[in-house]
Amino acid sequence: MRRGVAVLGLLVVLLAGCRSAGHPAPTPAPVRPAWQPVTLPVPPGASGRPALRDVTVCDGRWFVVGAVVDGAGTTRPAAWSSSDAVTWTPLRPVPRSPYGEENLLTAAGCRDGRLAAVGGKSGGVHGNPRISTWRQVADGSLVEVPAEFEVFGGPDAVNAGRIAGGPRGWLISGNRATGAAAWVSPDGTDFQLVSALPQLAADAAGRPWVADGAAVPAGWLMVGSVLPPGRTGSDPVVWTSTDGRGWRRAVLSAADGFEDLQRVVRVGERTVAVGRRGDGLGAWLGEAAGWRAGGGFGGAGTDRPARVWGLAARSDGAFAVVAGGASGAGWFSPDGGRWSPVVLPVGVPASADRSVAVAGAGDSVLLLVDDGSRAAVWAARGSWSPD
Repeated sequence: MRRGVAVLGLLVVLLAGCRSAGHPAPTPAPVRPAWQPVTLPVPPGASGRPALRDVTVCDGRWFVVGAVVDGAGTTRPAAWSSSDAVTWTPLRPVPRSPYGEENLLTAAGCRDGRLAAVGGKSGGVHGNPRISTWRQVADGSLVEVPAEFEVFGGPDAVNAGRIAGGPRGWLISGNRATGAAAWVSPDGTDFQLVSALPQLAADAAGRPWVADGAAVPAGWLMVGSVLPPGRTGSDPVVWTSTDGRGWRRAVLSAADGFEDLQRVVRVGERTVAVGRRGDGLGAWLGEAAGWRAGGGFGGAGTDRPARVWGLAARSDGAFAVVAGGASGAGWFSPDGGRWSPVVLPVGVPASADRSVAVAGAGDSVLLLVDDGSRAAVWAARGSWSPD
């Protein structure tokens, strides 16, 4: 009896020693949602296949955006809305420019149950993207807001990325040749470019890159990375602003190797940002006391180099979709610390012609995957407890 107790005690000490020495704890059992396919009706007067790019939700309204592509490859802007993520209604697009007639809507944001989107179409002598924003008006239609070419384009253009809505209006996060950039608007009708300013522009600390943005109680937040001079790996960065016009940059880690932040979302009172951490993925948690490192995730079945396709907030935690197979591309955490695998209805390889997006509200999530030839949307509801 004494010998058995002694052996058991030795095993406990050895296991504790292994974990304290940096050996990871066993991966939790996977979450297996009951995914259901979603059917999006063809918009009136349109013909062809849907090309889907983004999903969003707020105040009980869900939105999917993209375009309809006909047999000749011509695109027409398209968007859908739903109150339950099951039954969908096409929104009527109202283009205001020749390029708007063929816009592909690439990013969606939501505020007060209304949609705003970023769209584009390559054109002109040099084939540069002609970017427009779109806003949903009182009658439910989605109206293009054409912009002067230099607002999103011009010689410093790099990308106009994701769009977020919040109490202070709208934020588009992106990049210019000068470094990080933001576009802000109080109502979605006129966006002002903010770039080439201290904390946003490239400087002696390195070259910044913005990947995503979100509304937070104090104003706005953007996440990304900075590449210090003479280094091959980047450091994760958070930018904060009260009004979107003046920004402060904070480097969260300066570890050797490669770290970045690719997506950010508010989950309750906490901000959760996820991105690459060395050979895998990891979370950073923004709380009242500041930012701290969260848990790592992504193991067998996750593609390398690690890419985060989407991040969504549920009432019970954060749901991340990364590049990988069906059993390795979904991850869920109630607190940003311990992450459990989520089995998806399809794998999401990190190919250039693939679009993946995710949105969540309450106990529901919506997953969009477009492989360049076929687009599909799935919905899942219910509690996400591991097997």
